[in-house]
Amino acid sequence: MIEQDDVETVMWQGRFITAKTRGKWEYVSRARGIKAAVILAMEDDHVLLVEQYRVPLGARCIELPAGLIGDHEEGEDTLVSAARELEEETGYRADHLEIVGAFFSSPGMVSESFSLVRARGLTKVSEGGGVDGENIIVHRVALADLPHFVQEKRAEGCVMDVKLLMLPGMIA
Repeated sequence: MIEQDDVETVMWQGRFITAKTRGKWEYVSRARGIKAAVILAMEDDHVLLVEQYRVPLGARCIELPAGLIGDHEEGEDTLVSAARELEEETGYRADHLEIVGAFFSSPGMVSESFSLVRARGLTKVSEGGGVDGENIIVHRVALADLPHFVQEKRAEGCVMDVKLLMLPGMIA
């Protein structure tokens, strides 16, 4: 059992992540107070998903649009960051953004939390695809077709982000 007075030790720190130990636990966190925003952009019974290669997985991954908060500007507002990331990655702009809450994706290994942001009033303003080097493919998927879409993408070798489970129809 970890005691509250166990000392946290930084093993190494990179530009974006820090490896730490506390007691017998090893884990990683975001460096420099960086946080993340994940955007749930659903409208007209469709959801916006992105597909991009993820080096740690060695595969293309189907995900909700997301991005880092404060990686370029310390103290950046969550909704400002979410709006920027949604447009950069998907090419859509939202009329309304709201924070749903904070969540943890893998609490046994990573201390990072993310803010889930709901986007409404979507307007396509560009092709999206991310910034230089991201090579993001945008998918606008009907919720009714989501299980079939996921099955097809798995057959192509894509992996799925666990956050997709919050979408209607993902659990049969």
